[in-house]
Amino acid sequence: MVADTGAGDGPVWLGVDLGTQGVRALAVDTAGRVRGEGAAPLTGVRDGARHEQLPADWWAAARTAVRTAVRDLPVPVAAVAVCGTSGTVLLTDGDGEPVSAALMYDDGRAAAQARRAQETGAELWRALGQRVQPSWALAKLLWLVEEGASPAGRRPRVCHQADFVTARLVGGPVATDAGHALKTGYDTRGRAWPVDVLERLGLAERLEFPEVVLPGTVLGAVGAEGAEATGLAEGTPVVAGTTDGCAAQLASGAWEVGRWNSVLGTTLVLKGVTAEPLYDPTGVLYNHLSPDGTWLPGGASSVGAGALSAAFPGADLPALDRAAADREPAGVLSYPLVSRGERFPFLAPDAEAFTLGTPADDTDRYAALLQGVALAERLCLAYVRQLGARVDAPVVLTGGATRSAYWNQLRADVLGRPVMVPEQAGSALGVAVLAARGAGRTRDEVRGMVRRAAEFAPRGAAEGRFDGAFAALVDALEERGWLPAETARYARNEG
Repeated sequence: MVADTGAGDGPVWLGVDLGTQGVRALAVDTAGRVRGEGAAPLTGVRDGARHEQLPADWWAAARTAVRTAVRDLPVPVAAVAVCGTSGTVLLTDGDGEPVSAALMYDDGRAAAQARRAQETGAELWRALGQRVQPSWALAKLLWLVEEGASPAGRRPRVCHQADFVTARLVGGPVATDAGHALKTGYDTRGRAWPVDVLERLGLAERLEFPEVVLPGTVLGAVGAEGAEATGLAEGTPVVAGTTDGCAAQLASGAWEVGRWNSVLGTTLVLKGVTAEPLYDPTGVLYNHLSPDGTWLPGGASSVGAGALSAAFPGADLPALDRAAADREPAGVLSYPLVSRGERFPFLAPDAEAFTLGTPADDTDRYAALLQGVALAERLCLAYVRQLGARVDAPVVLTGGATRSAYWNQLRADVLGRPVMVPEQAGSALGVAVLAARGAGRTRDEVRGMVRRAAEFAPRGAAEGRFDGAFAALVDALEERGWLPAETARYARNEG
């Protein structure tokens, strides 16, 4: 993407995305034109279940990315917001300096602590339709305390990845947003920390939990040190961000109740908008709060494009796309899990990828993988409808898989509804939108920040073409004991 540094009327909004591999800063105007962008890499320590990064590296990379993004702007940034990876957490002192390691979103050392947190707060999690996982910041906080990160007599402060950077922009610790707080145990329906659960876990007296605000709330303004470090003007409003996943949904333009965003990269993530939280008795779906008080239910599947790169490393995928167009449906049925275990739309830790039948050739195998992901996507949408959600067309497609026009069309055909692909998407754009909303712009005023690139309608000739494969996949998942019978019945009738 090339920034448009020409003169332009109106304000510019800055979004900063703290990713796993790097930090990206994007300056965008209300018409969706990129006015400046910057990036800087990040590294960490991975060793088995351990995954840590240095918070100082987040700030150093953010400084570099922001300074690059704002260097040639025609106007000052009007507001800035930051997003981070969900579940990444550390402890700081009262001045915001780290006193523990920063455990990344996929650090897996807190499995035992997750089980204890789930058991201790079972009644609350059941009411919320949530299940504590080892990736949750709440489980990691228990692990940190047990490892001695909170000595007796000292109450370090809970800090999420985005909080660390916004604190440096402002010049001191800030409130956290409800998006990052969710996996730290925050009761999004009661709008409060569950003190009784935290007390039973021994965390309430050992840790200081931050104030929680809605994404889009103004946290403060860029201070003198933050301005000098980043090139932002002192006094620039700093707006509460959200998780990278919720930010990516904002970037998709799926903002109204009934709209859904399907993010297909290595794995598949489905996020939508509902007027009320969706209650999920299995706990595979969770509900974030949106900036305007609606809800953002979502779930992450373990199927995805990663199955293609594993099966066809270095292949000419456009050529395979062209060949696959003649195999609809494929001669075999594939359930393309990227790794062992499924997380959405059902929980099956022992689930494994499978193929029913023997592929005639590589084209058949490739076509089955493409179709298998789309069929799983259809099952995900059926599940949220089963829980009571509206699913209005078109579904917005984002993620690396949207580079394949054939796959976009195939997904529209399998889903039986139109799909839309934005011109650009990503978490940095999403928090730039959030910065504009937090600074007082209405939804209608910022709608132009998300531009439509293409739309794909289901082909009439493909109507019903994949119904048999979908029914067969549902049957196979139920027969293996992974897909609950009630969900299977609903999917067969309504999916």
